[in-house]
Amino acid sequence: MKARTPETFHQLFSERLFVNKTELIEHIATNADISKAAAARALESTIEAVKKTLKKGGTVSLVGFGSFLVTKRAARMGRNPRTKVPIKIKAAKVVKFRPGKALKDALN
Repeated sequence: MKARTPETFHQLFSERLFVNKTELIEHIATNADISKAAAARALESTIEAVKKTLKKGGTVSLVGFGSFLVTKRAARMGRNPRTKVPIKIKAAKVVKFRPGKALKDALN
């Protein structure tokens, strides 16, 4: 596989609407000047830390990026779209993301 340059990554991230995990690891490795293996370990470690914190009911706040938090969704009635039969949907915990000011400003 041909090595990508930082310019290629800039184009990749600015032109595409979706970036997968492998491409994100490549981007981290290139920008941080570390190996792909180290970038993968760093990303996995970050994801695991976020999961553990949220599972305990905590909040993960990345200043300038945003916050991840867990909220409760109440039980409700829904409808099977195929059969139109009403169904009960159980209450659940869901992860929400609230973008920070810097991220909002970057998008607008």
